[in-house]
Amino acid sequence: MINSSHLCRRMQHLCGFMLANLRYLYESIRFFLFRFHRFIVLRTNLFLLQVLYFISLSSFGCLVLKCLKPRTHGSFGPTSLDLFFTSVSTVTVSSMSTVEMEVFSNTQLIVITLLMFAGGEVFTSMVGLHLRRYRMRMLLKTEDKVASVESDLSIRSLNLRDALDGVELGLTEKTQSFGPYDCEYLRYRSIGLLGAVVLGYLVVVQVLGVAMVSIYLGFVSTARDVLRNKGLNMLTFCVFITVSTFARCGFVPTNENMIVFRNNSAFLLILIPLILLGSTLFPSCLGFCLWVIHKFRTKAETSYLLRNTSEIGYLHLLPSLHSRLLVATVLGLIGIQFVIFSAMQWNSKAFGGLGPSEKAIGILFQCVNSRHTGETIVDLSTIAPAMLVLFVFMMLRGFKKWACCTYLPPYTSFLPVNGDGERSHATAGKRLKIQGKITESLVLSQLSYVAIFIITICITERDKMKEDPLNFSVLNIVVEVISAYGNVGFTTGYSCKRQLKPETGCTEKWFGFAGRWSDQGKIILIIVMFFGRLKKFNMNGGRGWKLL
Repeated sequence: MINSSHLCRRMQHLCGFMLANLRYLYESIRFFLFRFHRFIVLRTNLFLLQVLYFISLSSFGCLVLKCLKPRTHGSFGPTSLDLFFTSVSTVTVSSMSTVEMEVFSNTQLIVITLLMFAGGEVFTSMVGLHLRRYRMRMLLKTEDKVASVESDLSIRSLNLRDALDGVELGLTEKTQSFGPYDCEYLRYRSIGLLGAVVLGYLVVVQVLGVAMVSIYLGFVSTARDVLRNKGLNMLTFCVFITVSTFARCGFVPTNENMIVFRNNSAFLLILIPLILLGSTLFPSCLGFCLWVIHKFRTKAETSYLLRNTSEIGYLHLLPSLHSRLLVATVLGLIGIQFVIFSAMQWNSKAFGGLGPSEKAIGILFQCVNSRHTGETIVDLSTIAPAMLVLFVFMMLRGFKKWACCTYLPPYTSFLPVNGDGERSHATAGKRLKIQGKITESLVLSQLSYVAIFIITICITERDKMKEDPLNFSVLNIVVEVISAYGNVGFTTGYSCKRQLKPETGCTEKWFGFAGRWSDQGKIILIIVMFFGRLKKFNMNGGRGWKLL
């Protein structure tokens, strides 16, 4: 009996000791995870986060696509490299293809739709806003500021509204004497509101797009017959084409892209607003939404967003004048393209069989797609080379100061640090700052990267350029690389009819020109698409070059 009670006490002490150790281990792990999470959220560079995001999402998408069975005929199926290429092209919204789209099953098309949605600029920018707000929340909590504000939230909100109303009436100066805490908390709430507006914009536009496409296909039998003949699910197609168009990706579930719908002018007119609302006109529409909210429901947050666009640091939130000029610029560029395209291609074979109104709408659709989305109703290899050059110019529109880099004067030099003798006379306190400037100066301009990629691909495909010069022309390679870097998706394709030495067994395939490249060329183009998707972090590259 004594031994039994003694054993029980020993077991109790042992259990208590183990529980104490487990609790200590739990608290240690919790503290470590908390510190690691705080480090990731507060210290990690946004560029590195996006690189990790796109690479991880591309790899995950490739794995899922590989696990699902494709819809293929015979023994043909996409290779692992083709699946990874397709996944990267989808996540980076580049719509470059090395396999025909009708190879993918309905389930795979749903996966591609989700990847396009997660990789779209509007969605990723919205995630960035919420991440910034979460960082600010952690900082406010660290300084014990959020708790104190929540207790007297109503009083501070009234004071802020009164002060902002005073600014609007001219009763107080713009530099109203709020404490740094008040401004910081107002910025925190404003970013939260902006994230909610972007989310609402994202959902409403795409829901309306799916509804309009579904209604059109429900009433127009010719468009519905195309899907039936190709074995495509109507709902999957509606969601796929809406997400792809709004996310400015350009993928279409049909092999021929939008060529099979070239006679469906109303369908093209439905897609044109989706293209503009998800790309070039998104900043202007976002500003208009904030203005409407401010007019019908005056809030301190909307006033702050409309008056302090630069302080918010959101790329797509522009000042009022800039937004209006953006609309004029977008419409002007589309108009210029429309006039040139109509003058050169109106009577060409590319638009054969179309009436005047169908030609006009088709050309408008093609011009709207040239800057971002990349959907096409014509075979780009059949249009005039001058038009390809115009499209290349439009795809280059986002390369900051790209025109300056196309000409190198005779006294061009590489000057990492501005000023004569700045490094030699620099004090110890300025050396770290100078080293940071040198690192920034070593980053090349965007056009320099494009030139390097074009030269590299010309090297990897040099044998095919000799044997098949009409298909593997320098212009076709330039169009493919710039289209991938601009995340547009235009391609000249590949034609067996253009072979100087006809290849036995060559069959026409409806995929991009890159589908005929070597594996090395495809890998380089994958890198190009990643570079292009992250090019917003290199808008000031090439500062180390001094042009004299």
